[in-house]
Amino acid sequence: MKSVRSICFATAALVTVAFGPTLGAAAPLGDADAPIRIALNEWTGQNITAHLAGQLLEKLGYKVQYQTAGAFPQWIGMQDGSIDMTPELWTNNLGDIYPKMLAAKEVEVVGDLGLNARDGWGYTDATKEACPGLPDWKALLEPSCAAALATAETLPNGRLLDYPADWGTASANEIADFKLPMTAVPAGSEGALVAELQAAAAANKPLLMRFWAPHWILTKVKLNWLDMPPCDAKDGARCILPSPVIKVVRADFGKKWPAAYDFMKLYQLGADDQQKMIAEVDQDKKEIGAVVAAWIGANSARWSPSIDAAKK
Repeated sequence: MKSVRSICFATAALVTVAFGPTLGAAAPLGDADAPIRIALNEWTGQNITAHLAGQLLEKLGYKVQYQTAGAFPQWIGMQDGSIDMTPELWTNNLGDIYPKMLAAKEVEVVGDLGLNARDGWGYTDATKEACPGLPDWKALLEPSCAAALATAETLPNGRLLDYPADWGTASANEIADFKLPMTAVPAGSEGALVAELQAAAAANKPLLMRFWAPHWILTKVKLNWLDMPPCDAKDGARCILPSPVIKVVRADFGKKWPAAYDFMKLYQLGADDQQKMIAEVDQDKKEIGAVVAAWIGANSARWSPSIDAAKK
């Protein structure tokens, strides 16, 4: 369900401020002969995050290996020592093992990735004309808005194009709890979601859908985001919660690779650049390592100060 982002390490001027005082005296490389093994999970954005971190760690003087894992199996790798870090972890999709490992201090969170991820209801520009109160969710209560979004399948309600049924979704619960005149209709697949968004934008038609960011299609088609109804963070089954995206390493990571540990605490990846790289990989069929290397080559002013600071 996730596709992904932008590396925004900050401009060179800002990096001087952020990296100098934070790092202080450069940490030693530690066991530079032992490769840092980075988890690769099921979506392109995470793979970009992993390869970008890996290529920058190589510039710092480390060896890296990429381990095909998966969002849930990666924790077994963390436990048996075959995986050392997972640089992009969506906190709305943790599984059962991670909280236990965190409580046992087998893994450590080394900060937010800075991905600015979104997960919620989005709408096309044409929807704003039919529902002029948007982005306020209360605009959906208006009968004229529901009528503009209605289909033969949902009349008299408007249609909310939802995630595929096997993904799990709280949209129907949100509709019921806030008495919205909408009906959630699951999409058949991620491809079906993307195709309908493209078609609605091209035809300037109203469309309300659940979607997420970063995603490559958002580099091609504009999607506006609804200000969602108020949500009790204790009950994620009944509402759509924001999803911080964090970086996690094995508990002994800092002792084994001190400079890499400091670097990973500072490592940031934002949505815009990553979405562009995802489009190159998924749509233009370019090799992921080459796409990441090209980004690094074109943006040295944004990352080189951090490498220089760690090497001194």
